[in-house]
Amino acid sequence: MQAPSPVEAFLARWAGADGSELANYQLFVGDLCRLLEVPLPDPAREDTRDNAYVFERGVTFAHGDGRTSAGRIDCYRRGAFVLEAKKVKLGPHTRGFDDALMRARAQAEGYARALPAAEGRPPFLLVVDVGRVIELYAEFTRSGANYTPFPDARSHRLKLADLRDEAVRARLRTLWLDPMALDPARASAKVTREVAVQLAALARSLEAAGHRPEQAAAFLTRCLFSMFAEDVGLLPKAADADGGQGAFVGLLERWRDDPATLHKMLAVLWADMDRGGFSAALAHDVLRFNGKLFKGWQAADFVLPLAREQIDLLLRAAASNWREVEPAIFGTLLEWALDPDERHALGAHYTPRAYVERLVLPTVVEPLRADWADAQAAAHVLANEANALEGKKRDDKLAEARAEIRRFHHRLCTVRVLDPACGSGNFLYVTLEHLKRLEGEVMAQLEALGETQGKLGLEGETVTPEQLRGIEINERAAALAELVLWIGYLQWHIRTFGNTSVAEPVLHDYGNIEHRDAVLAHDGQEPLRDAAGALVTRWDGKSFKTHPATGEQVPDETAQVVQWRYLNPRPAQWPQADFIVGNPPFIGNKRMREALGDGYVEALRGAWPSVPETADFVMYWWERAACDVREGRARQFGLITTNSITMIFNRKVIEAHQTASPPLHLAFAVPDHPWVDGSSGAAVRIAMTVGSSTDAKGRLLHSLEEAVTDQGEFAVRFGLREGEIHSDLSVGARIVGTQRLVASSGLSFQGMNLVGKGFRLEEADVRALGYDPAKLPEVIKPHCNARDLLQGGEPCFVIDFFGYSAERSRAEHPALYQWLFDRV
Repeated sequence: MQAPSPVEAFLARWAGADGSELANYQLFVGDLCRLLEVPLPDPAREDTRDNAYVFERGVTFAHGDGRTSAGRIDCYRRGAFVLEAKKVKLGPHTRGFDDALMRARAQAEGYARALPAAEGRPPFLLVVDVGRVIELYAEFTRSGANYTPFPDARSHRLKLADLRDEAVRARLRTLWLDPMALDPARASAKVTREVAVQLAALARSLEAAGHRPEQAAAFLTRCLFSMFAEDVGLLPKAADADGGQGAFVGLLERWRDDPATLHKMLAVLWADMDRGGFSAALAHDVLRFNGKLFKGWQAADFVLPLAREQIDLLLRAAASNWREVEPAIFGTLLEWALDPDERHALGAHYTPRAYVERLVLPTVVEPLRADWADAQAAAHVLANEANALEGKKRDDKLAEARAEIRRFHHRLCTVRVLDPACGSGNFLYVTLEHLKRLEGEVMAQLEALGETQGKLGLEGETVTPEQLRGIEINERAAALAELVLWIGYLQWHIRTFGNTSVAEPVLHDYGNIEHRDAVLAHDGQEPLRDAAGALVTRWDGKSFKTHPATGEQVPDETAQVVQWRYLNPRPAQWPQADFIVGNPPFIGNKRMREALGDGYVEALRGAWPSVPETADFVMYWWERAACDVREGRARQFGLITTNSITMIFNRKVIEAHQTASPPLHLAFAVPDHPWVDGSSGAAVRIAMTVGSSTDAKGRLLHSLEEAVTDQGEFAVRFGLREGEIHSDLSVGARIVGTQRLVASSGLSFQGMNLVGKGFRLEEADVRALGYDPAKLPEVIKPHCNARDLLQGGEPCFVIDFFGYSAERSRAEHPALYQWLFDRV
């Protein structure tokens, strides 16, 4: 007789195992490892730090009162998972069974948080009912946030029989060997970057043909949504399609050699997508898309004429898998692709999704998940009471349990989240996805409590993009933010329910993204004139020319824009929101006049007297968000700022709110974190702060190690400190409140400070000027700052002509003199 396959032998061995957890779980995990062809756990060592993959890994819990207690993880693999095993004696479809696994999940999460900070949080939790079920939970930011069902609330629970599926075994094998490869954002990021590069080529081609950038951007936005719609099945297949070709691609190919007809056909298609019904362009009915995207189809520039080469570029872009684009980065890359001034940034690194989640989770998601845990606990108490009853009393008690869950669902569907500097919508999209994940758990819980399929729709109440509010001053970015939210929402809906359940109209014009200034309102503006009546102008902030002597790019003084005077300037109003989260622009105090203009800066500072004039631009957002939280209009806010927020000129804003009545508390902070500037793609250092009205213990993450991944981003390993977070984003002794010692006056000095970068030389500059870095003249001195001392860096030097006259400097060191003359 033929021997059973390894899978069938495994299932047969564990089918009747009803012994205790302690008796069986190590055998079960060992057999599972053999089935998956992954290494077995190692023998444990006395020093816990050596136990990277073991059974019974010891951890220490630190309690709020200073006590500690010991615990043991059933199975632990460093950088991969915490496994908590149980043997539940109840049936797998009972509420008691769900309660037991929920408690096991909470226990596993507690173990993950208790691991030493130096090891980092594992991306996965495994909850195992020995011989029956394996539940998967993931948290890919690895920063101590909540673990959520993986891949979603309906498919995270694997029955043992599911191991017959090779795809399931492959998923578990990857979880063991390369768990971060299961992060869905990684695979979709590659697709998204490829798409953006192709669209940039198209945009350049259309602009070269004489179309204005805003015309090209609007046209390409409609094209890309059409590509997405056909890839997810919202547009019909082409009538003569080979291999399931979509209708949009079908039009491009059919009329590739007749661009004039294609121009008319695209106009017909998009008008029909706006209205819905029969489309003559496709000879097929189309859904009513509506929304804002396809409005204005009567306009002459709604569809741009294309050359054959441009049609080929569209076809190449359409060949990408638009179903898999990552909305969390798609908006930024698309903004760079469509904006001529920002297209250079496409070669740079975008802000990874994990960075965005690192702020969204503690700001928005964790408070809502705490509410969800309370609702679940109340519902489980009622459900357990129902188990002791019969008949109508039992049904009534279960109805009460379902009502608890429905009340939470209603709150979830009415929560409002605002990004007051939303850009192209990456923070809003990530928030929306987490709200939908949480809603999926709510639906699963209602189903477990006996809710009928007919009522699971909850009378049409659901989480929608309408709940995500944004303010954005860049018109193109504001339009992209709406598009990103809808693409993300439709991706989730179609993955969950399929494309047959998409309601019409497919898109809605909720007006939830406002195109305006988020911090300054006014009644108008007029050109600023000097005493002689001449217009006052300034450099436009973006035009450069090549310096004739140095060959470097310097501001083009002929590129001038008018300065403005603002009438009746005042703080801008924000829409009501429960949570505020976002990434306001990075403009330091010293650059504000250059970047924004004298008139704007004067109006802004006049409208916000509570913000010191020495504060950076971002602190106006911080001030407004802090006021909203302290005064009860919002629950929490989380903002990205430059890491100079800890400096005295910025932290005065924080101190004012922490010492006000009622005070603001910092619930979460990261003082120094890598980031990508959304406008330039440049690598910068930022801080994250979450402000709350509750005085719970704050969590401060500090970077222990930063390693560059294959995707070019920094994977950050954090340490955690808990306690009151001070205005300098520290925990512990409140150093910022200390006074200077008079006795120390005159004993030390801060040292030499550079005023301008023109004095600095890199090692290559020193050699190019004819000097040997090992034998420097007295006027070139090595130079390093505090960051160089702490983190290391490339050798740097400064030119110091102290004690020299101009004539002596020019005579003895003409090359250095010319360097300063050109740059300083």
